[in-house]
Amino acid sequence: MGQAIAACAARTPKIEVAGQVDQGDDLGAIIAKCDVVLDFSFHNVTPAVAELSARHRKALVIGTTGHSDSEQSQISNLKSQIPIVWASNYSTGVNTLFWLARKAAEILGPEYDLEVVEMHHRLKKDAPSGTATTLLEILADVRKLQLQEALRPGRHGITGERTSTEIGVHALRGGDVVGDHTVIFAANGERVELTHKASSRDTFAIGALRAAQWVVGKMPGIYDMQDVLGLK
Repeated sequence: MGQAIAACAARTPKIEVAGQVDQGDDLGAIIAKCDVVLDFSFHNVTPAVAELSARHRKALVIGTTGHSDSEQSQISNLKSQIPIVWASNYSTGVNTLFWLARKAAEILGPEYDLEVVEMHHRLKKDAPSGTATTLLEILADVRKLQLQEALRPGRHGITGERTSTEIGVHALRGGDVVGDHTVIFAANGERVELTHKASSRDTFAIGALRAAQWVVGKMPGIYDMQDVLGLK
């Protein structure tokens, strides 16, 4: 993702990359040169990046996923100091999927069983994906369910009949798949499926750069891509 962002930034007017940081590099040595920090690293790295950004009063865009509750809390505690765009996916199409999934869940109602299926490349370390997790949170919110109680990650053995209050999630891994996500609404007699498939990481990079341009100068707080796109 870092390489994709750098390549897309080079083709985007009004954006200049002040510096690139990889594992072992010192963000503190270059952070003063920038207006906004983009974090696409690893879950246990983000809190330190966020704290350094807050210390230097730099806006922050977080694209890393898989954070623990403790790591999320550390990052959230900085929302009163700097503006942060924190999203599981920066694709315009995926954020449209988020919006459509909420509307479909509201319209179709509890008679439709909910399942989420995602597939990513074989090197992805966390499951389900951050995008799938966001979809699950949206569906649980609409149904007024506690996600951890409703969640059924895959199924194995004699599980019994499906209940109306569970939400299934299935994570597939293989090859070089950039990211596929499908939300299934299944009822007796019909099924509605909403699917997004990404074929290039440039999709996410372009969205992250859009978020970076949007967040500079905003009031401190935590925003997401729905805010950036004006979907709220």
